[in-house]
Amino acid sequence: MDLSHDALVAFSKSWGLFYLIGLMIGVLIYTFRPSNRKKFDKAKQSVLDQDDKPWT
Repeated sequence: MDLSHDALVAFSKSWGLFYLIGLMIGVLIYTFRPSNRKKFDKAKQSVLDQDDKPWT
């Protein structure tokens, strides 16, 4: 049982880093794609377009 735990820890230490780097690259590509610019600009403006007033 101890051997399988050590193997799992070694696997997660070595491949977990590559998984997170790949995930980060995927998120950056999605964020900076020119086709997503309109979507992000619309989201940015929708927050500013709402009236800022207290709830009554």
